[in-house]
Amino acid sequence: MSTTRRHRPGRGRLFPAALVCFLIVAAIALGTWLQFGERQTLDRVYSAGGSAPDRVDVQASIQRVDAAGRELVLRVLVTPRGELAEAGGVSPTEDLTLQTSTSTRGDLSFKAHSRIATMDLPVTLTGGSITDYPFDAYDAAIEFSATQGGEKVPVRMTLTNGDALFSAGVDASEDTGTAIFDVSLGRSDSVLIFAVFMMVAMWALAVSVLIGAWFLVTRGKGLTWPALGWMAATLFALAAFRNTAPGTPPIGCLLDYIAFLWAETVIAFCLVTVVVTGFKAERRSSSTE
Repeated sequence: MSTTRRHRPGRGRLFPAALVCFLIVAAIALGTWLQFGERQTLDRVYSAGGSAPDRVDVQASIQRVDAAGRELVLRVLVTPRGELAEAGGVSPTEDLTLQTSTSTRGDLSFKAHSRIATMDLPVTLTGGSITDYPFDAYDAAIEFSATQGGEKVPVRMTLTNGDALFSAGVDASEDTGTAIFDVSLGRSDSVLIFAVFMMVAMWALAVSVLIGAWFLVTRGKGLTWPALGWMAATLFALAAFRNTAPGTPPIGCLLDYIAFLWAETVIAFCLVTVVVTGFKAERRSSSTE
């Protein structure tokens, strides 16, 4: 009478599976932690100014940072409070003017008894250069002071960052009723991680093509069309891959000089070398027949 034995998986098989599961869980946990940190940064509110009952509240949010155009778009909502307002802050009781910093294009004026609407203001960026992408950084000076009915009134301002591609460091202060924000902008952690991944992937693909070309040349292979197709596809795919960089950096940035241009050069050189040596090998083999 024959008996069948059930084969139990050995420890040698369970350990790799457990290690893979652990690495997946660790990667998910790390990604969740990074995303939570970025979300906390975007939700952070910076404030400057006093809390006098008769004041002007300014809620400002960075909507978009245009590094190529060297400006950011600031969305501003102005709300008068106390004796300066009527209809619950919808309109000022007298003509209201907000003076801004020199980097902001133009002051804001609101007529008395007129409804105040949200406005977008362009603010000039200083310092930094987009050619340093993805390690470029910029500065912006944002100031608001207010006068109503010809007299200066206190301002309380809050500032938030709504551009997920940039992280903002803000130094807020107040000087005789003027809210002052010194803003430092840099690429967010997600942009930095993806850009570094792109550079590593470009070099990895270039080295892979180089190894494949070395094998074909040293073995005296002929025109191996699948390999040539793979190399050519990699050459053109890298250009499309590079254009997916967040923030659409221009050609000539640091990412190009560190990885992209070198990877394209290596792949193109390998492709041409394999074609030339393969053509010579094909001619030798045909002449010996």
